[in-house]
Amino acid sequence: MSNRANICISAACSILFLLLAFGHLSAQTIHTWEIQEIVLHAAKPYTNPYKNVEVWVDLKGPNFSKRVYGFWDGGNVWRVRVVATGPGDWTWKSNSNEAGDHGLNGKAGHFVAQNWTVQEKNENPTRHGFLRDTANRHALQYADGTPFFLVGDTWLAASTWRLPFTGHPPDPNYTPGPGITFEDAVAHIKRQGYNEVSIISAFPSWASDQYPATYADKNGIFYRNAWQEFGVKVTSDGMPGKDTAKHMEDEHGYRPFEIVPNHQGLPDYDAIVPQYFQDLDKKVAYLNAQGFIPMLETVRRDVTPAWKAYFNFNESYSRFVEYLVARYGAYNIILSEIHNDIAPSTRHGAGSQPMRNVIGLTSQEFNEALTYHLKKYGPMPFGQPVTSLIDHSTYTSYGHGAAAPWLTLDSVGNYPRNNSMYKAIETLFRLPDPNPAIDLEPYYVGWDNAVNSPAGERPAANSDRDNYFSRAMMYGCVLSGALVGHVWGHGAYDFTTTDEPRGSRPYIWEALQYTSAGQMQWLRKFIMSEGRAYQDLQLASDDINPRKAPGSPENGLDGWALMMMTGKKDLALLYFENKAVRAKISGLEPNKTYRFTWYNTRSGQWLENSTVTTDAQGIAQLPSFPGGGDVATIDWAAKLTLRSSAK
Repeated sequence: MSNRANICISAACSILFLLLAFGHLSAQTIHTWEIQEIVLHAAKPYTNPYKNVEVWVDLKGPNFSKRVYGFWDGGNVWRVRVVATGPGDWTWKSNSNEAGDHGLNGKAGHFVAQNWTVQEKNENPTRHGFLRDTANRHALQYADGTPFFLVGDTWLAASTWRLPFTGHPPDPNYTPGPGITFEDAVAHIKRQGYNEVSIISAFPSWASDQYPATYADKNGIFYRNAWQEFGVKVTSDGMPGKDTAKHMEDEHGYRPFEIVPNHQGLPDYDAIVPQYFQDLDKKVAYLNAQGFIPMLETVRRDVTPAWKAYFNFNESYSRFVEYLVARYGAYNIILSEIHNDIAPSTRHGAGSQPMRNVIGLTSQEFNEALTYHLKKYGPMPFGQPVTSLIDHSTYTSYGHGAAAPWLTLDSVGNYPRNNSMYKAIETLFRLPDPNPAIDLEPYYVGWDNAVNSPAGERPAANSDRDNYFSRAMMYGCVLSGALVGHVWGHGAYDFTTTDEPRGSRPYIWEALQYTSAGQMQWLRKFIMSEGRAYQDLQLASDDINPRKAPGSPENGLDGWALMMMTGKKDLALLYFENKAVRAKISGLEPNKTYRFTWYNTRSGQWLENSTVTTDAQGIAQLPSFPGGGDVATIDWAAKLTLRSSAK
């Protein structure tokens, strides 16, 4: 080979090296778990881009190679949101089902990711990464292994104008009141130790219009079974005096779907309104920036009968689920794929009665649609938990494992709101290859409703008894195996707000100040008092004798005791309801001394330590309740820890 050829090859190699080096150096440097948005512009117009055009990128990085779908955001704009799940070099390349569109296909890029520092993670816990199951699949943790115990609030209507996002920083000492904003509310509950809120993304057919809150069209197809707009009456079938529905547009008046003309308010479920979701983007991003992990729900079950009657439901609903996955799947979220609070089937629990005339699809129909979505689009690309709010148990409604392959986080909720719910949670805990579990709709403070009445009791809003019922289900659910955490509930789930009549439910600013709202933080303090050890707890309530005080009703919230214990028998956490009796504990290490400490669930204070000693059978008599009685006059929690031989 000539010297000239050698020189040319050497020069070419040098140029290639410089190009590669420059390319690496010029790549954007980001943090892991930090959202990156890829913007693509279609080269040609489409009649219905939401329905007919699918866009994606193939994303590759360290130990990662997946397809990530994008979403139409109005006009000719598509966005694909991605994150880096680990440090290193990441590349992407775009494609679509419109092969001839050079604006959507063949685009490429790369970036370099680095980890957050310890200090930066401490500033915002969402930087620890998206949520993952613990090794035993009974609890959740951040991707880097940091424990995550969920302390949540019920903000179902916070996606709408009812809790407006303003872009203004809140007063750090804000007290909830009329005119409350999204930022105000987040600041308030952040001070109380919350790290999650549950939000329904859209209420497509809900509006304060000429129709009642619950109505069907001329074909008998129900469009909604909405919460009432108190004081706004409409005439229906010649019968005046029915409340219309709460209006659920966003801060700028947008609704999530177009409305079909001349069809009695039917949403066009194949024609989305991107502007509505652009406002929701701000709220989800703000929650993550404040250290919160929102549980984002698709829609409430009442809008789905019309969806199925007039659209190809499996395809259309699957498309909407994927739209939310594409739009919010690069945020730190939990996804609930349907708010199925009441299903048209027999309810479970003590004193339950068959539910008739429930407006919504069956759980089997939802399961079919969500399984269809999974098969078509695959699981969440970045692995966040997927669940469903449910009327009793995801297991009894959908099944487990291959029967409901889309489900990765089990839940109970809504009914029954009393001690008879705990059996359903224990069943979830004992399933082979379990999913982590949580109660998403426990007792609601300030909600005067027959569903919300332990043993038929309906206490005054925010009374001691009302708040006690809430605490009883906080501790009872978690110590029945719902180790993911707990979502606090209240009667202002509909977010009745400024310039509206109060009606039969409280204003949102009233509910945020209920006593038990501030006591949720003490639940986390108690459960995490031994660090991550709570993740290894096993069911042990049957080792309490007596577990139930004589005469304590299954459909109430008095007289029961609950316990979980580690397999090593070195830690047990207990909860005693009001009217529970002094108990003995079995299943402990024989002939050992345990430290025993009472915990005040109302103040988050530990009382002085005492000790208990087991006999040769591993049984220990617990001390009397604080104050000296053998019958609890209020609820108490307690902790048993095995004293080491060195001590």
